[in-house]
Amino acid sequence: MTLDVSLTIRNSTARLTLAGEADSTAAAHLATVLDGLSSEHLDRLELDLSDLAYMSSAGLRCLVFAHQVLGRAVEIVLINPSDEVRRTIELTGFDRSVTVRRELSA
Repeated sequence: MTLDVSLTIRNSTARLTLAGEADSTAAAHLATVLDGLSSEHLDRLELDLSDLAYMSSAGLRCLVFAHQVLGRAVEIVLINPSDEVRRTIELTGFDRSVTVRRELSA
């Protein structure tokens, strides 16, 4: 399965929608998209994971890298991760560095 990535930027918020599998095959593409956000002036990065079926350690590494590159001033919000993806995030402790929500609330 592949990873589909959709990006929209409105004001100082970037919203990335991921669908498919964020595995080692897809990690390079995801890293490129996330790295491109470093030139934006963002306050918030929202990752809609509603249609993400799987996240490997390589996919998670991309999110950790984005967190490091964007800095602490940018809030990262993971929206609607599946139970499997949520467990991966929690097992690594990354959930303590970002906000994880079932639904996006204003």
